[in-house]
Amino acid sequence: MSVVARTLEAAAALHQRVRSMDLAPVVAAGEAIRTALAAGRQVLAFGNGGSAADAQHLTTELVGRFQKDRAGYAAVPLTADSSLLTSLANDYGFDRIFARQVEALGRPGDVAFAISTSGTSANVVRGLETARDKGLRTIALTGRDGGAAGTIAEIHINVPDAVTARVQEVHITLIHAICELVERD
Repeated sequence: MSVVARTLEAAAALHQRVRSMDLAPVVAAGEAIRTALAAGRQVLAFGNGGSAADAQHLTTELVGRFQKDRAGYAAVPLTADSSLLTSLANDYGFDRIFARQVEALGRPGDVAFAISTSGTSANVVRGLETARDKGLRTIALTGRDGGAAGTIAEIHINVPDAVTARVQEVHITLIHAICELVERD
């Protein structure tokens, strides 16, 4: 089997495995975001590397549109400002780059949406802890066993696999499902 065929087979198999799991956390995440946005709150999304890109993808779908034209939703990627990220990393340490932004921007009733394929990234965990302590709703989208991020979050969506690329592929599908839940009439 070719590399491409094996990749597609592995991606499809993991999607199917997640499909057979309890999907209630995905629905709960969509409802939490929908409720927060309806109340005039915002979504703060963050992660590292590919998960940072996924956080930006989520907020783009919310601020812009996913499948239908509608008013824009308040959503901020805490991963997109290189000047801010490098300043915070320099002044406070890389472990605090998301926590510091949650301290500055987060308000009770907002949603902190953390993405981590390992669930163990120290800066993601600290961002979630800060969000929880400030009264934000917390959602963790993780891989592997969910790690500390999964334990801390109020709503934990786990893709139980150790292959980062396959986890990321399912993450983006779940993000799209959440966006569809948020946009529904």
